[in-house]
Amino acid sequence: MTRHDKFADRGDDEERHMVQPVVHAAASPNALQRQRAEARLRQNVALAPEDVAALSPAATQSLLHELRVHQIELEMQNEELRESQLALDAALERYFDLYDLAPVGYCTISEQGLIVQANLTAASLFGMVRGALLKQRVSRRILKEDQDIYYLHRKRLVEQGDLQAFDLRMVKNDGTQFWAHLTMTVGHDAAGTPELRAVLDDITERKQTEAERGRFHQVLQGKNLELERATAVAEKANQAKSDFLSSMSHELRTPLNAILGFGQLMENGPTPLAPEQKESARQILKAGWHLLNLINEILDLATIESGKLTMLQDSMPLSEVLQDCKAMMEPQAQEHGIQMTFPHIGNLFFIRADRNRVKQVIINLLSNAIKYNRVGGAVIVQCAASGGNRVRISVKDEGVGLAPEQLAHLFEPFNRLGQWTGSEEGTGIGLVITKQLVELMGGVVGVESEVGVGSVFWVELPTGNLPENAPGGIAQIAPLEQDHPEALASGRHRWLLYVEDNPANLALVEQLIARRSDLKLLSAINGEMGTQFARLYRPDLILMDINLPGISGFDALKILREDPATAHIPVVALSANAIPSDIEKGIKAGFFCYLTKPIIVNEFMETLDAVLLYSAENHLSR
Repeated sequence: MTRHDKFADRGDDEERHMVQPVVHAAASPNALQRQRAEARLRQNVALAPEDVAALSPAATQSLLHELRVHQIELEMQNEELRESQLALDAALERYFDLYDLAPVGYCTISEQGLIVQANLTAASLFGMVRGALLKQRVSRRILKEDQDIYYLHRKRLVEQGDLQAFDLRMVKNDGTQFWAHLTMTVGHDAAGTPELRAVLDDITERKQTEAERGRFHQVLQGKNLELERATAVAEKANQAKSDFLSSMSHELRTPLNAILGFGQLMENGPTPLAPEQKESARQILKAGWHLLNLINEILDLATIESGKLTMLQDSMPLSEVLQDCKAMMEPQAQEHGIQMTFPHIGNLFFIRADRNRVKQVIINLLSNAIKYNRVGGAVIVQCAASGGNRVRISVKDEGVGLAPEQLAHLFEPFNRLGQWTGSEEGTGIGLVITKQLVELMGGVVGVESEVGVGSVFWVELPTGNLPENAPGGIAQIAPLEQDHPEALASGRHRWLLYVEDNPANLALVEQLIARRSDLKLLSAINGEMGTQFARLYRPDLILMDINLPGISGFDALKILREDPATAHIPVVALSANAIPSDIEKGIKAGFFCYLTKPIIVNEFMETLDAVLLYSAENHLSR
């Protein structure tokens, strides 16, 4: 309905309202003319003069009134139209501001591929004025190598109608390239003709960042490959080093086993030695133990540096550790005329550490305090709680002390601080190993010294709690103060099977066992013979070397464990493979315990008693 129709309908209603009473009041001869005038008014047809003349004065007055009303209404409506036009113009201006100044480019593309509309941002992206951009083919602004991307997505859009979003390279008016992200939809113009509407966003920086990230990723992958190769080489070198250490340990300890073993037999044999012979045996053993200590220290240092050292930390009473150390160091202290004093701490302090390693640390400090003390001096051991949940163990001597310049080099390997020409033997790596062991157990080590007064070496170790169960393992087998286990076997002999290919080692153990009236020895020179003898004779205990011809000691152990006839027999490793990883491997493999060569006679016998007691009790329980 047009505005005129609207207004005409409204005028007709008012005219009928005003004229109708006159028509109904009297059937005027001008009624027909009135109806014709109303009809012409509705049709916006001007009244003929004769029609106006035919109207009655009342009708004419009514018509003039209505015309005035219509005139006022038209003026009001014109005012509304002007206000609407102003609002429309303002909205249109805002729309064009938003369209032209949008942060992304807008383009309308015809079916023929021409740019028919574009905002200022789009023109700016191409480095052109808007007028120059219009009517250009959009393909001119796309890099030739990427035009197939545009046409592929255009085809999909026309065929499927789904929004298309893609990246491609476009060309500015000066020929430079930039990356753009296009989002295209399909629409229709006023005539109903399809057209494409595209949104362009410059993503050059993002693409550069992605390219840089890609290059960085490639470099990183290359570095990772280099790192993997370097790691593989390092692991191979570490493995070679571990193999070398294990081999060197074995090769050095094997002859030492014979030297120290037979030396101990000579010194403590049933027939007393002549004084000169006893002194010779003592010198042999002294040199042997010193050589063994050097080997142990060098292997320990190499093992720590290779990262292969394993710590088996547990809570333990410090008093037990100190008592063991005291018992081991008293002969050396008496030989040097040194008085050792230990504190009576009972169960006051518990530490969390590797039992064997903490004993090694304290023994090293005690040994140094004895060696570098004055004649008739004293060594005082003290214990106290320290900050940070630690216990401090101090070893004080009355030696010559150390100067500040000596303290600065105290923990350097192979630096004996001028003691190379002294009478005391050593390598200069004992304190280095001590420091590294303490730190591996979560502790710290330090020293305080005064020239002419003496030194105090101390270590602080983490505190521990009272363990619920007594720690197990051969390292904790205490010397037995009971009769040999023959009493548990009703007086019968206990049979030991020793699997060993080295004649000297075999002869040494034969002589050790010969001193025990309760023990009998069987021997086998390889693993195959050892497993056969074990099945045939069912010994009470098996001593097993590791490096055997044919199958190894590990292979022989596996065979024995898988056979029900021999699975219950305790098998003790007795090997010159003595680095920590070898021992750990042996325990994990299932050996009852792991003894290292050279044999220390007293410890060897005590271990045999402990294992045979276990075997006897296990036999009685079955």
